[in-house]
Order: sequence, then C-alpha cells, then structure tokens
Amino acid sequence: MTEYPDILYTKEGHIATITLNRPDKMNSFSAKMSDSIYRAISDSAVDKKIRVIILTAKGRAFCAGADVKQMAQRLDEPGGAERDMVQTDSRTSLYVLIQQCNKPIIAVVNGVAVGGGLDLALACDIRIASDQARFAEVFVRRGMIPASGGTYFLPRLVGIDKALLMAWTGDMLDAKEAEQIGLVTMVVPHAELEMAAMDLAEKLAKGPPLAIQRAKRAIYDGLTMDLETNLKMIAPIVKELNLTDDHKEGARAFVEKREPVFRGE
Repeated sequence: MTEYPDILYTKEGHIATITLNRPDKMNSFSAKMSDSIYRAISDSAVDKKIRVIILTAKGRAFCAGADVKQMAQRLDEPGGAERDMVQTDSRTSLYVLIQQCNKPIIAVVNGVAVGGGLDLALACDIRIASDQARFAEVFVRRGMIPASGGTYFLPRLVGIDKALLMAWTGDMLDAKEAEQIGLVTMVVPHAELEMAAMDLAEKLAKGPPLAIQRAKRAIYDGLTMDLETNLKMIAPIVKELNLTDDHKEGARAFVEKREPVFRGE
C-alpha cells in the first residue's frame, strides 16, 4: 500500500480528498508533505474513477507555508543559502502540477493560509473558505517576494493594485475581505465548510467529466490568447465533445425531462 506521510489521502466515489495533516505545525510544508501532496494529485489525475479533487487541512490552519524553523536551520549551515536557491527536484512544480491537472481541484480553506500555503490555495481552481480563515502573503516579512506562484496568481485574481499591496505589506486579510477582492470564491460559516465543499464536489462529479476537464484546460490555455486564436483552439474541442456519449446523453435527458447520467465516454 502506498504511503503518504503528513497527509491523509482518501477516495470516495468520484471524489478524492487530500488533507494536510501536520496540525501541530499549522500544516507548514515539510519535504515529506510536499512530496505526498504531489504524489496524491498525480495519482488522482490518472485515476479514471476520480472526477474531482478536494484539498483541505486538519486543525486550525490550512497551511502556514514553509516551515521557517527548518528553513532557518538550513540557511545557517555552510552553503545553505546557495543550496536553497538550487532546484534539486527535476519534477514540475507542485503549483504547476495543480493547474496542469485537468480535473477540478477545490481548496477548502479551514483556517490561516499564508505564504506558500496561500499560493497553494490560489493554484487550485476554486477556493471555499471558512469565515474563520485568514490570508496573507507574508514573504515580505522575511525579506522575500511571493516565491511559489503568488506573483502569477494574485494579479489574475485580485488585480494588479491589490496584488502589489498584499506582496508589499504582508498584511492579513479576513475571509470577508478575501471574498470581496476575489481572492476566494465563496465564504461559508465554519461549521458548514465541509458540507459546502462536498456539495460542490458532488455537483461537479455528477457533471460530464470530459466537458468539465476540457473547459478547465481551455480556460487556462486561453489566458494568453487573443479571441481569434482562442476560437480556433475551441473548435476541435467542440467537435470532439459532439461525438461523445455524454453529449448524446445530455441531449436525451433534456428531451426526456430527466437528470442526465454522465459516464465520461
């Protein structure tokens, strides 16, 4: 049986759930946890039964980013700063992997999400936050800039001015503020967080997986295209989906006035 240190990884029906599990460390990244998240997402991405991935956490924090104590110890070692700047893993970045995965990934933010932990949530497709959640790009407090995708995700989600403000100040935002500026998709009462996340995941899991996955890819790929190029990209995707059993099932269900049953075929 495959082991996933520092996370819990479960599958139920068409939904996979990845739960960060270092609550005593506010789910700050350990090397083992980062590797486990990477392997779990990679596994879900190729599992034909899985249609939706939930990323959440145990305890009072979603993710506090890097384990600063471990980082400080490493940097104090001879040559530590230089080693920290060297990419030692030839794999795709975890944050890139999340966006390359064609299946919907929902971040369920139960508490504090800062630094690399915030960027982890931003890399996901949708963010559902507890009303107790808080958010900050704290890199500036360490004399750094957002180093794990924040400079990419933030301006696309909240606009350039607010992205700069978060990167420059490291100030903490509460859940209401985060929703107002578009940092999170929705905020729900803390006690309803798990239910709200599962309701959305189940809704997406009942949808046509081929169309949902193609839509994710088309939206992300289209971010750097002009309209004409985008429409040329979409045309063969529409042609492909027109030939699927799911498209035929959707049409039949409409005529028969019933809910469709999509099989991803």
